Amino acid sequence: MNSPASHINVNIYECSNIYLFQSLIHIIIFLICVYFFYIFFFSKYFSKYSSKLRYFIEKDFFMRYPVPDKKNLPFDIVELMEKVEQKGGFLPNVFKVLVHCPAEFRTFFSNYNVYFTFVTGGLSKADRELIVVATSAHNHCLYCVVSHSALHRIYSKKPVLADQVPSKNFTKHNLSAREKAMLDFALAVCWSETVTEEHLSTLEAHGFDREDIWDIAAFFALSNRMARLTDLRPNAEFYNMGRVPRDTEKSL
Repeated sequence: MNSPASHINVNIYECSNIYLFQSLIHIIIFLICVYFFYIFFFSKYFSKYSSKLRYFIEKDFFMRYPVPDKKNLPFDIVELMEKVEQKGGFLPNVFKVLVHCPAEFRTFFSNYNVYFTFVTGGLSKADRELIVVATSAHNHCLYCVVSHSALHRIYSKKPVLADQVPSKNFTKHNLSAREKAMLDFALAVCWSETVTEEHLSTLEAHGFDREDIWDIAAFFALSNRMARLTDLRPNAEFYNMGRVPRDTEKSL
């Protein structure tokens, strides 16, 4: 026969378990409230600090070549990185990888600006991005396919074309005859085919002059090779670029 004392002990044990469970629920609810309070009221004040935190967290993705601390980088490079991050809302990972060698970093982005930023001639920014998507797909460079597809969506206002180009049958998609000729030649150079006068005549028939042809062939593959060497991975932000409005993208 159970004694009254044993009933008391059981009741105390049951009550303590209920109390612990209720306390755990209260803690979870409190943490959820804190999270949403931060999102709605304080995130804008801490954005500059969160971006710095993300910089250091994402270092772990580049194990082959560690990302240097910003305090150890030349001033002009830090200034450029901060300018890019402020303008775009995030710092593309290619910046973090190429700072391994500051001199090459400067050369790379100087060339990049010539071909992609300060654009002249018959190739638009969208044309140039599409060329990089096609050649990078052939070179199996995920980073360049994703990042330049994002830029193509923005420049061209075509949300799906860059996603179709990496397929082997890209000529079946909604490309103009001019775009098909441009990509055919870019891939011919990428595949190290012999360039003939027929290639040039075809391009000229679609409105490209010799300077445009130079640009089609000029800038590709270097970043593909470096991305594969360093195991460079696309920023998550690239996947939404050109698909959702900028303000919506920031809230995701």
